[in-house]
Order: sequence, then C-alpha cells, then structure tokens
Amino acid sequence: MQFDPDCRQCPRLSRFLDDIGIKYPEYHARPVAPFGDPKARLLILGLAPGLHGANASGRPFTGDFAGILLYQTLHRFGFSNTPESVSGHDGLKLTNCRITNAVKCVPPQNKPLNSEINTCNAFLQCELMELPQGAVVVALGTIAHNAVLRALGLKQSSRKFGHNRRHLLNRDLQMIDSYHCSRYNTQTKRLTPEMFQQVFEQASALLAGI
Repeated sequence: MQFDPDCRQCPRLSRFLDDIGIKYPEYHARPVAPFGDPKARLLILGLAPGLHGANASGRPFTGDFAGILLYQTLHRFGFSNTPESVSGHDGLKLTNCRITNAVKCVPPQNKPLNSEINTCNAFLQCELMELPQGAVVVALGTIAHNAVLRALGLKQSSRKFGHNRRHLLNRDLQMIDSYHCSRYNTQTKRLTPEMFQQVFEQASALLAGI
C-alpha cells in the first residue's frame, strides 16, 4: 500500500491528530511521509513521529532531539548535505538514503498500540518492496526491527534484535539494528555517538560491497 497522507485507519491516532491540529494549528498534524532519495539503497526506520518534531515539521526526525545525532551521523557518512535538520524548508537533501517510520502518525505518549503498528505495516511493506537490490535497512529500536520482519512475513523469533547486529532478510535485503537515537538513550549513554557511527560504518561497507 502506497503512503496515504490522508490515512485515518487508526481511530485513536486520528482523534489525537485532530486534537493536536486544534491546539497547534501551525503543526503538520497528519501522517508523516517518508523523506529522502526515492532511489536510495539505505532505508532508516524509526518508530513514529515525535509530537513536537516530525509531527510539527512534517519531516522525519526534524525538530526533535532524536534527529540531532541522526542527521549529524548521516552528514558524517555522506548521506546528507548538512548536519542539521531544522525544518521542512531548510534545503537539506539526502543522497542514497531515505528515512521513514514504522508508524506514520504520532501516537499519544509516543506509544503506538500493536494494532496501530500492524495497520501501518502495509505502508512499510510497500516501501521495502520498492527498495533496489542490495539495499540495507537500519532499524532504530526493537519495534522498528519487528516491523520489518512482519512486513516481510518473517517470524520475529527468527532474528533477534541486537545493537549493530546484521541480519540477512533475503537475497536482496539486509538489516542492521541500532538502539534508537532518542534523548533517553543518548543522555544515559546507552547509545553513544561512537556506537551509532559503528552502525553506519557497517551499513556503508555493505552498500559498497566490502
């Protein structure tokens, strides 16, 4: 299923977005579209838009704390033309990289229900099918990891999440896990910049065929 900017399949999320649109009329407050190079071989998968980040700006990981380390790292490895993502109109461009979320709408308390993750999985399935041969998915967190497996019809028990762990999904697609670059994970040092860079070092090597 192609991304639908007007999707209202999840009643709880739709009501939440309606309330946000009233409280913050300047916010995007709709499903957040994937962002980046449409022909990218690197797909970064997060959990869901942040309330005052992507939900406000309309661009994944833009305007919230989680995007700081992500875009700095993408720039360091040549996937972005700038190390900062400030707004949807700042001129930032991604090269051979695309960013999306397992759930396209911001959930209350940043906690989507399993039913909402499953409903949105059809969009992710379409995104994965459109990836070119030799693509790599970087899954930020366990929910993203499991969403990829579900979208591909793979048992979740077949591949366990582990930071910087690589998984062969099929002959054309691989996945690397990473702890999510959230404020909590980075401030508690569960995820350090060096750990995050190791993920992208491995991803870059796979894309280069090393």
